[in-house]
Amino acid sequence: MLILKSYYMKYMKVQRRAAFFSITWILCCCLLAATGCDRGSQPRHIGTLAPAFTIHDGSQSISLRQYRGQVVLLNFWASWCSPCVYEMPSLLALHHRLPQLVILGVSADEDADAYRNFILQYQVDFPTIREPSMATQHLYGTVQIPETYVIDSTGHLLRKFVSSQDWMSPDILRYLTAISAQR
Repeated sequence: MLILKSYYMKYMKVQRRAAFFSITWILCCCLLAATGCDRGSQPRHIGTLAPAFTIHDGSQSISLRQYRGQVVLLNFWASWCSPCVYEMPSLLALHHRLPQLVILGVSADEDADAYRNFILQYQVDFPTIREPSMATQHLYGTVQIPETYVIDSTGHLLRKFVSSQDWMSPDILRYLTAISAQR
C-alpha cells in the first residue's frame, strides 16, 4: 500500500508540473501573439507621415510625392488574390463616384501578362503599377492583401482597411466623401 501511495504522489507531482508548464506555455503564446497582432484599421503609425515611395516597373513610375495635396487611397492587391478580385468592381465604382479621390493600386503580381490581362479585363482606369518585390507593401507593414491605406492631403496616414471592402457601402462613402472634401 505504501508503494502505491508513493507512486501516486510522484504521479500527482508530475501532473501538477505538467499543468503548470502547459498554462505557462499557453500564456507565453498568447503574449507573443498579442505583441505581433495586426492593429486592423488603426495601424501603429496613424497620424504620422505615410512612408514615401517611388515605384518603377520599366515602363512607368508612380511616386506618392506626386499626389501631395490630394487624398490618396493606396490599395495593395494582386490578380491571383480572390478578395482583391472581389473588391475591384466596387473600387472602380468608387473611383468614378469620387474622382477627386486618388486611388493608387500597387500589384504584387510577378506575372506581367496576368497583371496586364487583369487590368484589361476589369478596365482598371485608376493609376496602378506592378511591384513583384512587394517592397512598398512591406514598407507599409502589409503582409496580407488586399489592404488599403487612406492618406490625407498633407501626406499623413488616416486609416487602414484590411481585406476586401465594399467601397460603395454608405459608411465608407460617407467617410471618404468627408475626407476628400477637406482638401
